[in-house]
Amino acid sequence: MGNLIEVKNLKKYFKVPAGMNHAVDDVSFTISKGETLGVVGESGCGKSTLGRAVIRLHEATDGQVLLNGEDITHVQGKKLKKVREKMQIIFQDPYSSLNPRMTIEETVREPLQYSGRFQKSQLEEETNRLMDLVGIDQRLRASYPHELDGGRRQRVGIARALALNPEFIVCDEPVSALDVSIQAQVLNLLMDLQEQMGMAYMFITHDLSVVRHISTNICVMYLGQLVEKASADDLFRETLHPYTKALLSAIPSADLDHPMQRIQLTGEITSPINPKPGCRFAARCPYATEACHQPQKLEEVEPGHFVSCCRVREIN
Repeated sequence: MGNLIEVKNLKKYFKVPAGMNHAVDDVSFTISKGETLGVVGESGCGKSTLGRAVIRLHEATDGQVLLNGEDITHVQGKKLKKVREKMQIIFQDPYSSLNPRMTIEETVREPLQYSGRFQKSQLEEETNRLMDLVGIDQRLRASYPHELDGGRRQRVGIARALALNPEFIVCDEPVSALDVSIQAQVLNLLMDLQEQMGMAYMFITHDLSVVRHISTNICVMYLGQLVEKASADDLFRETLHPYTKALLSAIPSADLDHPMQRIQLTGEITSPINPKPGCRFAARCPYATEACHQPQKLEEVEPGHFVSCCRVREIN
């Protein structure tokens, strides 16, 4: 199966009074058709910025994004409009991402009208199809976002993202604002839709238990950089980077007989503004040595398992 998305050395820096914030710094990965790539890390690590840079909601500072082998990093105008029909996003907060002045019917119909693909006579039929597809009752057509609960609002956001049959969707923490009981429903809906329509997902979250459930492969981010990249099975079977180990240890476990030892991280979090060369996790890492303050590379330490840590073989 060929690569749908190829990200090469992507960087996104923001100018701030103190210098440059390295929100995304030299990140590379691929996503195959029909695959789900999970991107996980703490709040502020650059996950959402990465997702938005990939689909051109943020302009990249450097690097490339390829869609079906075509470089889309700098396309503009009508060509960018066509690219955006193939790449969509589901936002974290389904309330703030919906227009409060538009009904559910108007919200779902808007991208259909904007695309120019459909005649007026087709719009109602397509709107009905999308609402049925994501499980929104037709009786809610004239409702406004504030009249719906979080789960239904997120279904509206999903319907809007699916309107033009995209090949790739960035799911930016789509269940983190929902109750736990509703989270499972939305996750199952996303997985069912992927099976039906064959889309690829980039699933951004801070919750490793969620990312394990839905992902084919997982990238772990820390302060703008990838520190570990592997298949979901490999990552959970043999975690190699100290930061990923700490994240995994924080997952609540129901196994009272064999509880996982919680890894407590100490030390100051490195600033992403004008960072020095070297591992950005070194200040909090219990295994850090002088060598860790030299530039690190994401290297394949086992087949398909990449880690950015010069001491990975010594500590595992």
